[in-house]
Amino acid sequence: MVTLPAADIRRLVREGLQEDLGNGDVTTAALFTSAVAARGTIIAKEPLVVAGMAAAVQSFLAVDTSLFLSVLIGDGGRANAGDVLMQLQGDGRSMLMAERVALNFLQHLSGIATLTRRFCQAVQEFPAVILDTRKTLPGWRALQKWAVSLGGGLNHRLSLEDGILIKDNHLALLNRTRRTVKAACRLAHLRSPTDMPIIVEVETLPEVKQALAAQADVILLDNMSVNMVKRAVALIRGRALVEVSGGISLTNVRAMAAAGADRISIGALTHSASAADVSLELTRVRSRRRR
Repeated sequence: MVTLPAADIRRLVREGLQEDLGNGDVTTAALFTSAVAARGTIIAKEPLVVAGMAAAVQSFLAVDTSLFLSVLIGDGGRANAGDVLMQLQGDGRSMLMAERVALNFLQHLSGIATLTRRFCQAVQEFPAVILDTRKTLPGWRALQKWAVSLGGGLNHRLSLEDGILIKDNHLALLNRTRRTVKAACRLAHLRSPTDMPIIVEVETLPEVKQALAAQADVILLDNMSVNMVKRAVALIRGRALVEVSGGISLTNVRAMAAAGADRISIGALTHSASAADVSLELTRVRSRRRR
């Protein structure tokens, strides 16, 4: 599980505010020439798993350290429609300036965590685990994978140095010298650290047999039908972990788990999750008149 990526949050908050504020919020400056006492409420508009709250907090405080923030449902918490996630108090101008960046973090990352939770719930009666992939936004990988873990998923490789995964394009380059899945696995075993598992992507049952012969640790069944997965699982018989990937959706993930997959990797968790519906509502606080 990815721990709270504090350094990445600080970096992305800084970059997000620079991008959004530019030389200043000209609309807010035109309408308000002095501080405006206000209260703010961030509300979930749909059921969701909260992710990105730490980044939202930093976004507001980066604009104005005097804002008072109260987090009611933090990262990893579950919210229903209408639940209050955070309350704010202070200068309304500052809230307006940080609003979009803070909500972008919450909406995007909560969307990932919520989608991951739905996949995990779909396979909860089976031993299969849900994994993410490297299909992440450049610079956002740590946060997106953190959101996956908050939703109950596990993280695949964080980077290319984290594990050996032999894919179709590796094999395509090797095949110019008539290398096979079996040969590729043996090369990886020979030239990599002994404690590093070998994962190999296969598309056919003959390739499954080659991967077994070369003692692959994980055999990744790419874009196979449920029936093909069942046949591959019967061939493997526990001699390697079975991972399935490609075309996985909420409509077929349970069937893949029931077919015997140990691991189900899903790129859509990070590249296609819909933004969660979250909003900030502001109210002006009237100052008391002196008597």
